[in-house]
Amino acid sequence: MPQDAAGSEQIEQRITARYDLLSPAERLLADHLMRHYPVAGLFSMPHLAKEAGISTPTVLRLVQKLGFRGYPDFQSQLRHEVETRLESPLAKHERWTQGVPGSHILNRFADAVLANLTSTLGRIDHAEFDACADLLADPQRQLRVTGGRITHALADYLVRQLGIVRPGVAALPALSSAWPPALLDLRRGDVLIVFDIRRYESGVLQICELAADCGAEIVLFTDPWTSPVADLARFRFSAQIEVPSAWDSTVALLVLVETFLAAVQERNWPTTRDRMERLEVLYAQARLFRRGRGSRG
Repeated sequence: MPQDAAGSEQIEQRITARYDLLSPAERLLADHLMRHYPVAGLFSMPHLAKEAGISTPTVLRLVQKLGFRGYPDFQSQLRHEVETRLESPLAKHERWTQGVPGSHILNRFADAVLANLTSTLGRIDHAEFDACADLLADPQRQLRVTGGRITHALADYLVRQLGIVRPGVAALPALSSAWPPALLDLRRGDVLIVFDIRRYESGVLQICELAADCGAEIVLFTDPWTSPVADLARFRFSAQIEVPSAWDSTVALLVLVETFLAAVQERNWPTTRDRMERLEVLYAQARLFRRGRGSRG
């Protein structure tokens, strides 16, 4: 049966969990599906087999290993995931308000957020997290950050905080006419950090394509249904975002952001400490902050 509840397995998660158990031919198919997810799985079984360079029986064996009765069952789940990706806030609100339990919204919302956080952190590969943190901490790489209509707030927050931890961090402008100049000095090996959750925005994909053409490494923060930017990304981190609301929750994404901030700070601590000390001197000279009522001196 199709699953869309927080914490349920999407097809990509099933592939990842069972990858080590697959035969070489099944891994070829799994890799093809992951590279072209979800579009590849929407074609007929013979077409998918041809594109992946394997036999039709291999397709059937893989979908059965993923827990489906057959290819139609597999495609039914995949179509459900695509529909969920494109779900509007109004449709989402209608679904959440059907059969609403009697408990208070505070409790229901908190339970959903905690489940999202547990599921998100439980799926992260520690080696992949560490490799990405090393990339973000590399002082030889410039970091650029962008997000969508809602997630730009996360991008702005990351730029503000990460720009204290290390130099070379900047946000990309929102206007597409400003993208070419912003990418002009991007060097091969520099990093573009991207936030993109449903409904995925064409502009976000476009700027990622431009940055990839410049040789940038893409780090993507997305949801379980996966932004199209995933095809370009070196690292991808998916967060659960479903809550009993018309809007998706970004709490799990924010926790990932703050965890990466801590990891980069730890790797660059001598540089970060020096930058923070100099920043405090500048704050004091600018008299930016007022003392609290209980302060002395």
